[in-house]
Amino acid sequence: MASKSFRDLIVWKKSFELTKEIYRLTKSFPKDEIFGITSQIKRAAVSIPSNIAEGCERGYRQELLRFLLIALGSAGELATQLLLAKDLKMAEEKSFINSEQLLLETTKLLHCFIRKLKS
Repeated sequence: MASKSFRDLIVWKKSFELTKEIYRLTKSFPKDEIFGITSQIKRAAVSIPSNIAEGCERGYRQELLRFLLIALGSAGELATQLLLAKDLKMAEEKSFINSEQLLLETTKLLHCFIRKLKS
């Protein structure tokens, strides 16, 4: 992993795009939720590319795998939080489509990368 920057990884690029989309989405959330679910959603989203980057920078396959699994856990948290925000109608339902699609793509890429490292 040492020769390749995390910035070159498709999974990192996709998760970074997801994080930016989450920030755009949460701008429309109720202001009284800024320290509640809005904050939780942002933290979960930021955690995904951050953990991918940290795992890559550690330079060891097992460390990368461990941090990819943490990123996958954060993706699960984010999926749950987005469902809750959607059910609570914190934004128009159509506002969630892009975030949900990016999250699905990111999760699939994480699963593929994890499988590759385990084999």
